Amino acid sequence: MIAVEKKEHIMECKIKDLSIHYEIIGEGKPIVMIHGYSVDHRIMTGCMEPIFQMKNNYKRIYFDLPGMGKSGSADWITDSDKMLDIVMELIEKIIPNENFLLAGQSYGGYLARGIVNKMAERVDGLVLIGPMILPDFDKRMLPEFVVLQRDSQLLSQLTSEQAEDFGENIVVQSARNFKKYKSEVLSGIEIANSCFLQTLRKNGYSFSFTVDDLNEKFAKPALILTGRQDGDVGYRDAFDILENYPRATFAILDGTGHNLQIEQEGVFQSLMNEWLVRVSKLSVS
Repeated sequence: MIAVEKKEHIMECKIKDLSIHYEIIGEGKPIVMIHGYSVDHRIMTGCMEPIFQMKNNYKRIYFDLPGMGKSGSADWITDSDKMLDIVMELIEKIIPNENFLLAGQSYGGYLARGIVNKMAERVDGLVLIGPMILPDFDKRMLPEFVVLQRDSQLLSQLTSEQAEDFGENIVVQSARNFKKYKSEVLSGIEIANSCFLQTLRKNGYSFSFTVDDLNEKFAKPALILTGRQDGDVGYRDAFDILENYPRATFAILDGTGHNLQIEQEGVFQSLMNEWLVRVSKLSVS
């Protein structure tokens, strides 16, 4: 197969006094990608772009949430309600009046469900990757984090900070997984505005509304992926939202913690491709 040439545009969007960094790759059906808390858009480009290398007709929209990546922060962003407002305004500015596909990872999965709650009529398909279901950590039903493969030689070559972070978040601790974790996860964490994020998490991490109380079920193709060893958001709580998505494929992937798109890349790509097939059938008249 011949790789399709992709056009990439790197831009900034102004929302009030806030500058939001975003990138668009490809042309066609928009798919909005929302990353998790403290990382940046690279966690999404890293797992998504390999899937779209051989595909035409998809406009991938990646952006950095406020206080993360290259986006600015502002004192008026005091809670997740305002985060959601910013994301929806960004969507309206970039693809006004267009329907789109939506993918959210971790906290981005929480924001994605907020979009479904507020403007489901414009969302033609949904992917949730290790989604945060409950903002309150103490209320989450979490499995025990278990390391299934440890590479002591690799860990000895890392800085103490890298070894601690990698060791506490990756179930299969291989050199390949560290390379991706460093470039797609740690790279964002290292440049995040930690003070802004700590304050937001402490004061306004939850929406003011119940995000999973929908007026009607989201009856379009969905994909919900969780990690069996995910000690961060877990997988059990995701069962509670499953009935909201009657056309959802729901998978619990063994051999992975919170970063399932890295640790179970092959399965992730296979399920994403199947979701894209289901989505494409909606546009067939």
